[in-house]
Amino acid sequence: MDWIPLLDEATGRFADAAASGDLEAPVPTCPGWTLADLVGHLGWVHRWAAHAVTDGTPDGNSPYAGDPPDMVEWYRDSARHLVDVLATRGPDAPAWTFGAEKVAAFWRRRQVHETVVHEYDALAAVGRTDDWTIDRALAWDGVDEVATFFYPRQVRLERIAPMAGSLRLVPTDVDADPLEIGGGEPVAELTGPASYLLLALWKRAPVEDTAAAGLLATAVTP
Repeated sequence: MDWIPLLDEATGRFADAAASGDLEAPVPTCPGWTLADLVGHLGWVHRWAAHAVTDGTPDGNSPYAGDPPDMVEWYRDSARHLVDVLATRGPDAPAWTFGAEKVAAFWRRRQVHETVVHEYDALAAVGRTDDWTIDRALAWDGVDEVATFFYPRQVRLERIAPMAGSLRLVPTDVDADPLEIGGGEPVAELTGPASYLLLALWKRAPVEDTAAAGLLATAVTP
């Protein structure tokens, strides 16, 4: 994946979606949040990730402190700063991360996926989720991130109990082997385009299959 252009494009789309709406509008996919909360969260995360690369610690804390009308421009500045930091450092540059790989490449991938999911949230706030599109390979990589990184981490940190069974994720538009979350029996299967599977794992899309929905009732992502 060419992560830097992907991040630049995704942050631009998020900002445009936010700029098109009312910052006081609720975000249906993030209960209790307004669009302003979402913009503030993602801008803060971008600055936190940039600090993790430049300073090598998780201690970055730069919340929005300006007037509400200027929030989207602050977000654009936050995104540009992150893109610049990651673009001027090689993927193997040392960085603090919450994964096993302590290099900047972790943040290139993670911030793209963070942004594309929150882009969906921003579009939900302005009633335009049909405008959300994602490359199928990128969507499947996001599914892989949940299955191989986030779910095991949730279990390891004892935020959730292990699934009472396995969930097999089967993409219909990507030439890839299925991925499994959990272990043991029974085995439920969730099938669909990679973009749907990604949204379902992040609880942004309904799951009709009863067995799969039961397994996804747990928080497989933070």
